[in-house]
Amino acid sequence: MPIIYLSPSTQENNLYVNGGTEEEWMNRLADAMEPYLTASGIRYTRNTPDMTAASSIRASNSGDYDLHLALHSNAAPEGRYGSVRGIIVYYYPGSAQGRRAAGLVAENLKAIYPLPNRVRAEGTTAIGEVRRVRAPSVFIELGYHDNTDDAAWIKSNLDAAARSIVLALTEYFGLPFLYPQPPRSGVVDVSWGYLNIRDRPDTSAPVIARAVDATALKVLNQWEGWFLVQLGEVLGWASSDFVTLL
Repeated sequence: MPIIYLSPSTQENNLYVNGGTEEEWMNRLADAMEPYLTASGIRYTRNTPDMTAASSIRASNSGDYDLHLALHSNAAPEGRYGSVRGIIVYYYPGSAQGRRAAGLVAENLKAIYPLPNRVRAEGTTAIGEVRRVRAPSVFIELGYHDNTDDAAWIKSNLDAAARSIVLALTEYFGLPFLYPQPPRSGVVDVSWGYLNIRDRPDTSAPVIARAVDATALKVLNQWEGWFLVQLGEVLGWASSDFVTLL
């Protein structure tokens, strides 16, 4: 199962023109993303507000992540304060995977941002969370927090932005996008052998765990003939033909 390092801004001194900080609102965006990530079978580790960009980079590099995703909002340069709008999704120019992920994020955000022609993916070597992380990286500048219209749009569209970003991630990882559902209890129902739990909802996907008959499972979601299940610490996909819901 794919796993990302989720890194909302820790910049508590970057003030929104209409109240709050970049750290506050990007953490709220991460909060809104979490249910969609879990619902679609994307695991994540998340930084904390007391961390810094440097410690977030170290934490990301200490793990084996499939993508590093940084959530930020922007500010215009001196002399243009409050006059700039738009979304920039950064990636490292030498990373084909980072470029692909950034392009998917930008395309999905165009569908919800009121000025889609001002949404773009762009390569950079100037940002540490792009340049210094081992995993492919996407660094989102979700509008300008010094612009009244952008700041209001961000605050009013956290759930839409969360859905849009996670939708892009499911496209990147080749997974179905699913809405959160209440978890259900289930048990493995096989007459012989064991049930394979797979990395993706595909019979050719790698097997990441096996469960014998009557093993208890938590069923998190359903897609076509598959259940997204949790077995202990393992999150994976199991054929719904061999799981009985309780």
